[in-house]
Amino acid sequence: MPRFAANLSMMYTEHPFLDRFAAASADGFEAVEYLFPYEYDATELRRRLDDHGLRQVLFNAPPGAWDSGERGIAALPGREKEARSGIDRALEYAAALGCPRVHMMAGLVQPAATPADAARHRAAYLANLAWAAERAAAADVDILIEPINGRDMPGYFLTRQAEAHSVVQEVGAPNLKVQLDLYHCQIVEGDLTTTLRRDVPTGRVGHLQIAGVPDRHEPDRGELNARHLFDVIDALGFDGWIGCEYRPRTGTSEGLGWLNDYRGDNT
Repeated sequence: MPRFAANLSMMYTEHPFLDRFAAASADGFEAVEYLFPYEYDATELRRRLDDHGLRQVLFNAPPGAWDSGERGIAALPGREKEARSGIDRALEYAAALGCPRVHMMAGLVQPAATPADAARHRAAYLANLAWAAERAAAADVDILIEPINGRDMPGYFLTRQAEAHSVVQEVGAPNLKVQLDLYHCQIVEGDLTTTLRRDVPTGRVGHLQIAGVPDRHEPDRGELNARHLFDVIDALGFDGWIGCEYRPRTGTSEGLGWLNDYRGDNT
């Protein structure tokens, strides 16, 4: 049966951040993910995990100036030193939290004026990912890359699954993997069942995420057949986690009927 992780950046926002661990555990979650841990002391985060029997399964490397609109810097030429320093910081937190995955965001880029401009972004991206994967391998951590739809994040460098898998294959590091967010994938290219059946068996998918489309609410709201997708994931034997990266329509706990029903039908 698929394993689900609560995304504490989007779920349980009716509670202060550090109280969201307890709320997720009370609803039966065994794992959590969130965007960034860096505002908090790693020791305090680890205590929250341990106190509530939770595993940390994912967070993002530092993304540049997030509050000013940056969304990663890995594909930005000239920012290599900052990107690599951010990976070192992320790996310190990963070690303290026992987290086996770090997402390295690519960043926002202007439409390439020339093929040479596009090539420079790609070269910076590949070089930073190769460096990060080598650094993370020594800590037994996977580096993840995620295609993100251009409606929610206009200008994001990486938008399609094939592009992400091409990057992973070109870098060639066994601990560089794709973070397949079914919400983003549905908006950009659809065909989710075929995508799962094609990509999960390759071993290049390190983490899944889900939300309802188009409004990013609970997975059973909107155009996705979440139960069908979960059954496909189960049949493929995916042994990672599915991050619940959605914005609850009302209270988080009140909106978990989709998960409770699925658990009940599979116990």
